[in-house]
Amino acid sequence: MSWLDALGWFGSALLVFSLLQARILRLRVLNTVACLILTVFNALIGVWPMVAMNVVLAAINLWFIATMLREKGDADAFRVIEVEEDDAYFQHFLDVQAADIAKFNPGFVGVTESASRYAYLVLHGHETVGVVVVRDAGGGVGQIELDYVTERYRDFTPGEFVWRHSGLFAGHGWRTVRTPDDMVGAYYERLGFRRDGAAWALDIAGITRPGDSLDGSARA
Repeated sequence: MSWLDALGWFGSALLVFSLLQARILRLRVLNTVACLILTVFNALIGVWPMVAMNVVLAAINLWFIATMLREKGDADAFRVIEVEEDDAYFQHFLDVQAADIAKFNPGFVGVTESASRYAYLVLHGHETVGVVVVRDAGGGVGQIELDYVTERYRDFTPGEFVWRHSGLFAGHGWRTVRTPDDMVGAYYERLGFRRDGAAWALDIAGITRPGDSLDGSARA
């Protein structure tokens, strides 16, 4: 096999592999690289219709990537909405995502109704991208029982919005929020959480923006 054949096979394999990605941003990036490789390959063998197609596909991907990266740093891209623990849609979401939730939150056993427990949906437009459940543990501590984002949106850091910009803590009197012990794939250090034994803790003084409501929008 010549190096040119290898280039073509590699580009084709990468294109197929990109379509297997559940994370949108990763899919677009890998697909763009594959299109650029196939653009070079087809130009070298003189198949110009395929060159044109791959150039257009790469341009489309780059446009979507730029849009996603803008949204990644946009606090207005997400909303947090409080729901009742027995809300039918909320419970349905937990049931549908149960297997994936168990991978990252192995100690989570479900949500029951309690006056000290608060449940939230994290939204991107009309799509639910995650859920958060926090229990008032007393002493100014909010105990996170569940913090989950769907695989599709894990490249978009909705956690930064939830924990630093959403106003999630307003009105509860918490000074600290603490994660469950030994969460898998924890991302909290880059959000300003500190290690607290096997868990992570965030001192929330100064985090909540004045005037922020639970849906992430400013009060009038």
